[in-house]
Amino acid sequence: MADRENLRSVLAKVVTALPAAEERLGQQQMAEAVADSIKSGRHLVVQAGTGTGKTLAYLVPALLAGKRVVVATATKALQDQLAAKDLPFLETHLGRPFDWAVLKGRSNYICMQRVRELQSSAAGGQLEIEELAPTTKVEINRLCEWSGTTKTGDQADLTWSPADRSWQAVSVSSDECPGGTRCPMGSVCFAELARARAGVADVVVVNLHLYGLNVAGGNVLLPEHEVVVIDEAHQLEDIMSDTVGVQIGPARFTNLAAVVRRVIDDPTIIAELADSAPALREALRPYAGDRLSKPFPDHLQEVLVKARGGIEKAQSALRKIETDVPEAQQRKIRAQQVATRVQEHIDVALGQHEGYVAFVSGSGDNPRLEIAPLDVGPVLSSGIWTQRTAILTSATVPSTLGHRVGIADSTFTQIDVGSPFDYASNAILYCAMHLPDPRSPDFAAATHDELAALIGAAGGRTLALFTSWKAMDAAAAAVRQRVEVPILTQRDLPKTALVKAFTDDESSCLFATAGFFQGVDIPGRTLSLVTIDRIPFPRPDDPLLTARRELLGPAAFGEIDLPRAAMMLAQATGRLIRSATDRGVVAVFDRRLGTANYRWQIISGLPPMRRTKVRSEVEAFLREITT
Repeated sequence: MADRENLRSVLAKVVTALPAAEERLGQQQMAEAVADSIKSGRHLVVQAGTGTGKTLAYLVPALLAGKRVVVATATKALQDQLAAKDLPFLETHLGRPFDWAVLKGRSNYICMQRVRELQSSAAGGQLEIEELAPTTKVEINRLCEWSGTTKTGDQADLTWSPADRSWQAVSVSSDECPGGTRCPMGSVCFAELARARAGVADVVVVNLHLYGLNVAGGNVLLPEHEVVVIDEAHQLEDIMSDTVGVQIGPARFTNLAAVVRRVIDDPTIIAELADSAPALREALRPYAGDRLSKPFPDHLQEVLVKARGGIEKAQSALRKIETDVPEAQQRKIRAQQVATRVQEHIDVALGQHEGYVAFVSGSGDNPRLEIAPLDVGPVLSSGIWTQRTAILTSATVPSTLGHRVGIADSTFTQIDVGSPFDYASNAILYCAMHLPDPRSPDFAAATHDELAALIGAAGGRTLALFTSWKAMDAAAAAVRQRVEVPILTQRDLPKTALVKAFTDDESSCLFATAGFFQGVDIPGRTLSLVTIDRIPFPRPDDPLLTARRELLGPAAFGEIDLPRAAMMLAQATGRLIRSATDRGVVAVFDRRLGTANYRWQIISGLPPMRRTKVRSEVEAFLREITT
């Protein structure tokens, strides 16, 4: 009891120091549940709606417990928010000292060895610098100068945005890096310094991709820790599928050829590596979006075997190189490491896939061979659930999350602490029941009419979300002819610039696809209406999900499709109310939300908004809140 009173006292003190301090019951409930979980060692899955303040709700009890905690986020944006805002704030107001660190993948840090090599290459007029475009050279020079002044070497700390080609020239991937002990610049390596800081910190912030690599690699990338917080946990299964599996695309061979070319002056070897990229692209192109049987189709099998042979030739040539020049030694080591990793992945691809599914992702122009686990539960069980206490949290948590990621029912508690916002007074959920079924040929035209009417009532101020690019394009073309407000689409600008343009012009509308269902924060009257064209069920032909459906049989709809659709719809709905004063409407044009026998399983996962199927009521409310 004394521990709980102390937690409440410290949390209240911290919250009082916030600019807009207010007591949040859900935050207190979550903090107490986190404290209980850490004390008992029982895992916790907690849904914390928008505005709960979940970051403080898990950081404060974790720090008071005196446990080393790793916070794994699904996005770099949240990782940077923790580092730039939340942890510095706690450092000032918690009332007790603690150390924290941010750790990212190696490619996020400028590589001092690459800087040294590039500077030597430039001074000697060597090919590596001379072949670069003038603008790239200018940016590389700026980055090299920055490397002498930055404290972190983290790309996120730059005040400008270099082109990808420029950053790639001064950074290395984990596949390339030989490690601090084998690198001449290891003592001043920013990635190694970040790892050293993480090794002694009480709180380490990483992204879920890096945490997945740590789990897949036997927990050697990150320091030992007693507690892991998985924020945005609704993405855990998909991200773990990516990091635990294997991916081979044409870019792997293009990159390998570039790395080897810095070391070997043999056009035949380089050409064979480089030619593997278009050969693999053509071999994969016919199967884009499809599952692959074992053995692979003959042509694909031949391309992979031939590519592996080309890599072995390069490896043989690399082994014969002897040099005392440190820069040349490092280039050789990096080339060997990249070549070995690609070889290993080809071997996995050509081997047996028990418990895995092979498929081709991406488009026909940019296909990628993937081998992903059917079930991420076993690797997560051995790497997390049996090793430490886990706190999984998100604003929207699928009902089947625990089961899908392999947490035994008897080892975790699941709670929902709600949201502090007054959804019943400030928001309406509107289902356009009068529209045709989404599978009807009349559906598109009817939704365009509906959308134009609602945008007119809102005076713009609309985020219109679509489950396909085709639907978005058709709606934008049709609605532009019927409304007088500006319509922006996801094709117009990069995401950050697009959100800014929408935010800056209150009368504008933004039409977008699934990438905007989450991670978009636009409080205020600028966003008063969110529309969603269909219930966002996952693609029926998704090759990985299809394999998982086959494994589950009749239970697949309730286990996979329905929870994912409910979670995505809840995420999209969450774009509307971002502060206590926001007001608005969420309009769903899919009549199945009001008629299907599974509708309550979806609606129960949405915020408790007032519900209606009467458009005139919605239009009156929109005019009231936007005039």
